Amino acid sequence: MTVVWKLMSRRGLSSLLWAALAWPALAAPLTREAPNLAAVPANQLSVAGNACGPAALLNAFRFGNSGWQRASNAIPGTNDRERILNIIGKTGMRPSAHVPGHVRWSRRGISVVDLAAMANEMCAAKFLPSVTEEVFFLTPRESPEALLRRVHRRLDKSLAKGLPPLLSIRRYALRRHDGKSASWFALDGHFVTIIGLPRKLDKHARSFPVTYIDPWGGKRLQGTIGIPASPTLADLSGNSSCLEAVFPETTVGKKLLRAGEKSVLVVSAAIGRW
Repeated sequence: MTVVWKLMSRRGLSSLLWAALAWPALAAPLTREAPNLAAVPANQLSVAGNACGPAALLNAFRFGNSGWQRASNAIPGTNDRERILNIIGKTGMRPSAHVPGHVRWSRRGISVVDLAAMANEMCAAKFLPSVTEEVFFLTPRESPEALLRRVHRRLDKSLAKGLPPLLSIRRYALRRHDGKSASWFALDGHFVTIIGLPRKLDKHARSFPVTYIDPWGGKRLQGTIGIPASPTLADLSGNSSCLEAVFPETTVGKKLLRAGEKSVLVVSAAIGRW
């Protein structure tokens, strides 16, 4: 009996030790995801082609945790068209802090600063914490690799706090003007909502995958954010000053390209809780 008990005890201890070692891997999924993945994405096209900001904001609240969902649930309307129009009419038509003398939302869409202001007004009404906007271009002494880690850290932190972040993307074309050498020219901008990404980055990583909601059609799509293969909007050192969004199914700005032009979809900024 003593021998059997010792064997059982050893096996039991081994099992407990294995479980203790395995538990962190079992408890921490490799992917950070939006809290409410069962939500139905809002489609900006139910209103207009320039309603991506309000629609992406509605998706961020809707796919967030129960606290952020209070902000989306409070928007009047029996369908998403009415809800998006309500967001535009109530907060989008207020004076812009970014463009004096203009309202926040116009036929050209909305800026990151003004969309963050709209979000904060909607949050304050429900006693939710404020959100922050951040530009995602190189800062002094920042390397492209450090920028990649900064962008991942911000997006991951907002998701961890229950709010899927809004990502501002902008298409640039390498275009010639008046016979001069080609330079990068901004064509069009767009907002999407990030709902999934890896929790950790490898120290040598040059990109990371994301799952996002494109309000253009209200689609769940896959893409990657990374350091461009060749210098884009290069700084004085020849480094890319931005990251590239490789989103094959997001066509923002492509209709404005001229024949033979090279273009890149740039990760320009984000709004989130960090």
